[in-house]
Amino acid sequence: MTASLPRQAAPPDEPSRPSEGRGHRNRRRALTLLIIVLLIGVPAGYLVISANQSRQSGKDKEAKYSATGLTEGWPSKVQRRLYEVPIPHPSNKVAYYETNNWKTSRLYVQFQTTHAGLDAFFKELGVDQADLKKDDLTISTRDQKIIGWEFSGPGSRGGDYYGLVNKQKNPKPTQDVVVNTYNPTYPMVYVVSRAIP
Repeated sequence: MTASLPRQAAPPDEPSRPSEGRGHRNRRRALTLLIIVLLIGVPAGYLVISANQSRQSGKDKEAKYSATGLTEGWPSKVQRRLYEVPIPHPSNKVAYYETNNWKTSRLYVQFQTTHAGLDAFFKELGVDQADLKKDDLTISTRDQKIIGWEFSGPGSRGGDYYGLVNKQKNPKPTQDVVVNTYNPTYPMVYVVSRAIP
C-alpha cells in the first residue's frame, strides 16, 4: 500500500482564493474579447476606409491624366537631368510622359509656375526669356496629338501663347517650349525634350 503525500497548506502570507464563479468568469472573458476587438478591429477598419479613399483619389487622378497619356507628378531626377528639363519650385499641375524608340527619345512635361519660377526655368535652360515669340507654337502637331495638348481651336484654354526652341548639338537634347499666359499670374509651361540615344 502506497502512502499518499500530505496536503500542503497555503503559506501564511498568501490568503487562499475562493474559486471564481461562472458569471464572473464569463464577464471577464467578454471584457477581454471586447478589448481585443477594439484593439484590432478599429485600426483595421480605419485602414480599410483610408485605403478605399486613397484608391478612389488615385483613380480620379489617373482618369484625369490617362486621357492625355500623362502621368501626374514630377519626372524622376534622372529623367529631368537626361532631358535637361528643370522644373522650378514652386510648380503645380506637374505631369509628364516619356517615349522611347531606336531613333529618338522624348520627354513631355507640363507645369504651372510663378513668373519668378518661369525666369528660373529659362535661366537654368540656358536661354533668354526674351527669345519667346508670340503665337509661335514650337511643339509640333504630332507631339500635341500624342499628349492631347491643344494650343488653338476648340478645347484650348485661350490666352496668349509664346514659344521657343532650345536647339542643342547632339548628344544634348533639344527642347521645344510653349508658354500659355491664360492665367496671367501663373503661366502654364509645356515642354517636349528630344534626345537621340
